[in-house]
Amino acid sequence: MSSATARPPRSRRLPVLGRRAAFPLHASILVGLLAASSAPTPLYALYQAAWHFSAMTLTVVFSAYALALLVALLTAGTLSDHLGRRPVLAGALAAQALSMAAFATAQGVAALIAARVLQGLATGVATSAAGAALLDFEDPDRPGRATAANGITPVAGMAAGVLAATALVQYAPAPTRTVYLLLLVLFGVQAAAVLLTPETVRRGPGAWRSLLPAVTVAPASRPAMALAAPGIVAAWALGGFYSSLGPSLAHLIAPDAPHATGGLVFFTLTAAAGLAGHAARSLPARAVSLGGSALLIPGALLTLSGPHLHSLAALFAGTALAGAGFGAVTQAALRLLLPPAAPAERAGTLAAYYVLSYLAMSIPAVLAGLLTNLYGLQTAVSLYAVTVIALTLAGLTRTARRRPRTA
Repeated sequence: MSSATARPPRSRRLPVLGRRAAFPLHASILVGLLAASSAPTPLYALYQAAWHFSAMTLTVVFSAYALALLVALLTAGTLSDHLGRRPVLAGALAAQALSMAAFATAQGVAALIAARVLQGLATGVATSAAGAALLDFEDPDRPGRATAANGITPVAGMAAGVLAATALVQYAPAPTRTVYLLLLVLFGVQAAAVLLTPETVRRGPGAWRSLLPAVTVAPASRPAMALAAPGIVAAWALGGFYSSLGPSLAHLIAPDAPHATGGLVFFTLTAAAGLAGHAARSLPARAVSLGGSALLIPGALLTLSGPHLHSLAALFAGTALAGAGFGAVTQAALRLLLPPAAPAERAGTLAAYYVLSYLAMSIPAVLAGLLTNLYGLQTAVSLYAVTVIALTLAGLTRTARRRPRTA
């Protein structure tokens, strides 16, 4: 049949972004999601001043996000492997936009916790789908780019979010609303753009079954997960401390410092993590994991010395070292875990990584808040640092003695 006599299509299709454009789009989604997750950090001092809640309540607000994210990962972490990346991601971004509206209108602690829960659920669904989509859209001529992006974009997003929120605290009117309204617009635009991308997963059965809580690691990735787990736990536990109590620690050391100082603590951590992850992307993953874990120890010690020396310089130096270790450990872990996984196992393996990470980030942070209430922040910092150092040493010993088994 000639083209002149061919029947027109029954329905007009939406214009589709090419694979080249889809890759940076999904990377930007991960940046946006993690920017939104860290944006409240510089605002916690404002919330505490307005609503008069304790350090324990602060860590509960922080951990509500992480625990909700865990629930989403355990139940819907592999949903995009069954329904497709595009519908799952677009729906999760729409929910994320709703959570930004909830933040902007929050009038008390209960509303803040509710907004964090909704944000955590949306982020959990979106991060596994977007991370798997990065692997799907990777250029075959540039192998490893997607794994590097999965490691670097989250910390870059956290750095961008906390820096933007810190600047808004200093210079913008209504900082507890402005940052969330800007993010709401961003997520709305990204949700619309996702609908224009090619679908990389053929819809198949098992979607309802996949919602049963489970952690699914690709069989070929399990030896690497077992080996990298102690370093992942130590790095994310330290990250959780800086995210939740870092601003309070800065205020303890320098009570008269500007509000922006607290936000800059977490920015220092995430910026150092992003730079370290980028610098180490072409080095052997196992060596990067060992080096990153080793940096966590002096980072924790310097942070511990900050209150004793009444030195913000020691705090920021320790934070920078801890951030470099955090970035190296997380980037190396993803390079060990993701390449062995088959395409249909990618979202599940990435979700399992985030489950471990956010458990390590949230539970110790809540315990640190409880210790702060009982014994004071300085004692809580000491106990936290000692625990992270012990865990790091155990991980270093295990990694140095063993090599991951190949499947």
